[in-house]
Amino acid sequence: MDRTPVIVGIGLSEYPVAPDLDGVQHHVLAAQRAIADAGIEKSMIDGYVNAGGGGGMMVDDAVTMAEYLRIDHKYIDGTMTGGSSFEFHVQHLAAAIRDGLCDTALVTYGSDQLSRMGRRLGTGGFQRAGQRVAGPIQYEAAYGNSLVGSYAMHAMRHMHEYGTTSEQLAEIAVGIREFAMLNPKAMYRDPMTVDDVLNSRMIADPLHKLDCCAITDGGGAFVITTAERAKDLPQDSIYVLGAAGGQTHWNVSQQPDFTTSAGAKAAPIAFGQAGLTHDDVDMLMFYDSFTITCLILLESLGFVKPGEGGPFVAEGNLKRGGKWPLNTDGGGLSSNHPGMRGIFLIIEAVRQLRGQGGESQVPDCEVALAAGSGGWLSCIGVAILGRSHP
Repeated sequence: MDRTPVIVGIGLSEYPVAPDLDGVQHHVLAAQRAIADAGIEKSMIDGYVNAGGGGGMMVDDAVTMAEYLRIDHKYIDGTMTGGSSFEFHVQHLAAAIRDGLCDTALVTYGSDQLSRMGRRLGTGGFQRAGQRVAGPIQYEAAYGNSLVGSYAMHAMRHMHEYGTTSEQLAEIAVGIREFAMLNPKAMYRDPMTVDDVLNSRMIADPLHKLDCCAITDGGGAFVITTAERAKDLPQDSIYVLGAAGGQTHWNVSQQPDFTTSAGAKAAPIAFGQAGLTHDDVDMLMFYDSFTITCLILLESLGFVKPGEGGPFVAEGNLKRGGKWPLNTDGGGLSSNHPGMRGIFLIIEAVRQLRGQGGESQVPDCEVALAAGSGGWLSCIGVAILGRSHP
């Protein structure tokens, strides 16, 4: 039996705003759509994975959702590394399927983050006003550092070390917005220029408002199984060619180097498993919580050398028609970011590899790389997917 892991179903719930759905319902709707897309019965699923934390009151952890969905599993995983959780899930499930721990697994995520704002406390590990701060982050919170402030420190250090400019970071946002303009569901679809980014309100120097991701509702799911089982299913099998993860820190005060990430550890492993080089990759799905996130991922994953990311971006290499088109669904910067966006990277990569990208389709897309970032560029997960298996 060919136990090569393949993704055979994908599904999205509703985004960017769905006030009639809570986080759990986003999980369920996405799961229903992914299972239907895969052309299977729910009874085939014997593995279930999610990262939890999106439902609003922590009722969507893996075991609770497995019960709610009535998944009769023999493999379950609730790994939580922030936004990169789902790339780590691909790594774990690829191994589980190869080893026979399960045959067909469902991964889900759901969040009502935007609709929930102002109604009850958020979740996900980041402090809110009036909320008790526990663990090591309490030693940072007292000094007023914020999530965006942490990323601003990365941007400022990169500028200091390499001469990176705000204009170069803005080019990332502009290129991703061009794809969002092709996505009728994207939150922000108006044309945008570099000047628009630079003239938007400063949030945390040097990051402007348009350097920062959207806040939305949304959910996603995908189904992964063996190549053998996939033979009779309706969708093209998308192969997991390589998957790896790494961590350099969790709390930003422990970040050893503000100009790189654990992608430098994970990418060589994933490429080694795939037997591919960077030039074999046709498109990129990067976690774009902020523009600087993309730039650091681009360099630390080895697509360009340290310090060369800014000029490379300014040449248009990540835009539509460029060498490595980036975030073809409009990304977290313009389309959707419900809190942990890593699952959307996998789903859009699969869509492109199937040739279902519509107006945003990357021509002759054979290999896609998804890189999720969790925490404060803390935990990086890398998944390389392809239309064929070497």
